[in-house]
Amino acid sequence: MISASALARTLIVAFFASVLAFAPAKAQQAGFTTVTTTITWSYSDGGDDDGAFIDEDAALLGDEALASDDHDADDTGVATRRYAPSAHLATLGRAKAVYGPFSVIDATTVRMAGDVDGATPRQFAAMLAAHPKLKRLEMIDCPGSLDEDANLILARAIRRQGMETVVPAGGSIRSGAVELWMAGIRRSAAPDAEFGVHSWADEYGREARDYPANDPVHAEYLGLYREMGLDDAKARAFYAMTNATPFDDVTYLTRDDMARYVALN
Repeated sequence: MISASALARTLIVAFFASVLAFAPAKAQQAGFTTVTTTITWSYSDGGDDDGAFIDEDAALLGDEALASDDHDADDTGVATRRYAPSAHLATLGRAKAVYGPFSVIDATTVRMAGDVDGATPRQFAAMLAAHPKLKRLEMIDCPGSLDEDANLILARAIRRQGMETVVPAGGSIRSGAVELWMAGIRRSAAPDAEFGVHSWADEYGREARDYPANDPVHAEYLGLYREMGLDDAKARAFYAMTNATPFDDVTYLTRDDMARYVALN
């Protein structure tokens, strides 16, 4: 007869075996754990210039909670607001092909609306492979990134492609999307363009201010800003300004505010 303790151990082993059967494959080596996952993406293609188009206006963010025109003020009297779609907001329009958050409008122009996730750099690469002459990235409604590593990869890819980045009338870019806009060889923004910034946070909820000043993680961001054409002083000033706002909050900046740190064309 099996003892109660032996039976309990058997049930525990069976439970963990069933959990591990559905867990991602892991490889243990030299004290590090590598999780292997497969990232896939899909896109729809409207074909050549035969009049076949995809209406992508519906892809714009339409959350009613964000569609308020209310303007508040903080304790300093500085105006702050949540993102409110403008009546003058340029839409994605009639896209010839769609790759994740990117909508190809013509041979040289692509518009962006939506988050960056782990698949977005591959979607961008697939788009360039099919449309190599793309040079103008219009950022319509870009909340930021769900994957910071992917966002940094995408920023560098935009820079390598030599793209012009534009925030059109009524457009809004927030969080990591601001870094994508900064990656442009040429950058421009409409007078009412909106830029939302805040500190980054890691997977443990720690923010930039929680790391020592000499931690390599800061050098990674400062290095990116220098790659994007900022001198050391402006790179440090911009980094400090963004990290002054907690991750779960946002500070909104105007085009003129951004011009203090980044050259506009």
